Amino acid sequence: MISKDNDAEYSLDNDDLCEPISSEDIDMPSTTDTELDDDLHPPHIDILFEDEHIVAIHKPAGLLVHRSYLARRERFFAMQMTRDLVGCHVFPVHRLDRPTSGVLLFAKSSEVARLLCEQFANHCIKKHYLAIVRGNMHESGTLDYALKQEFDVLGDKHVDPNKAAQEAVTEYQPLLNTEIPFSSGRYPSSRYGLIKLSPHTGRKHQLRRHMAHLRHPIVGDTTHGDGKQNKFFREHFAINRLWLIAKSLQFIHPVTQQPMHIETELELEWLTIFKEFGWDDDLLSSEPSMLLS
Repeated sequence: MISKDNDAEYSLDNDDLCEPISSEDIDMPSTTDTELDDDLHPPHIDILFEDEHIVAIHKPAGLLVHRSYLARRERFFAMQMTRDLVGCHVFPVHRLDRPTSGVLLFAKSSEVARLLCEQFANHCIKKHYLAIVRGNMHESGTLDYALKQEFDVLGDKHVDPNKAAQEAVTEYQPLLNTEIPFSSGRYPSSRYGLIKLSPHTGRKHQLRRHMAHLRHPIVGDTTHGDGKQNKFFREHFAINRLWLIAKSLQFIHPVTQQPMHIETELELEWLTIFKEFGWDDDLLSSEPSMLLS
């Protein structure tokens, strides 16, 4: 099923444009030489893959990729922490929204970053996400729904708000459904679905905006989501996050030319929700899956 639409309300972004920058280009103190508050501890990041050219980490939810003047009070950044772990400057080649967790790829040189950016720009890199959404979904499909750029009044002062909407394409596939006997609105029960998302383009908040357009907003999305569902998750499960994880990346290694498949595990809070919903995470994989329930 392919649906095509335009969105006159949203504004476009240039997330799919990649200009390599290094941790050397951004004023970021090392976590080892920063005077930290006694109760301030850096989040934990895991290295999923590393060689002399690239490094991939699992970025936890809530961690910014790199420093921004819009977040001056932040102390920790994925770019800084990865640099400190691997002992060299790193170059981001794509971005994950702050509340999104999962696979984040860095290059160790500007040339490798340029090569990876070309793969992203040419849509040669396959990205797969998992999301928990409101309601049950039963059909796979591809949403072709153009998005205008969302911009911050301060951070995007030079963005033209009248710029035309830009192509945005997302493939979606239902994996698991559930209905639990708790009311989170006017209905006596609540329904949720686990879906696999594969963006073919890289617009700002694309997955969150596309799922909201399909009337299945991602749980925990405070901008485009359902406030009642978000509140229910916070209060009933005592977990406050965006339920979106970048599960895997597939690409060609820019130096060795070997096919790469980097995948991360679900975090403990995901497994907690799976247990509450009666879902078996062992049935999941990044390979093509069928609707399980």
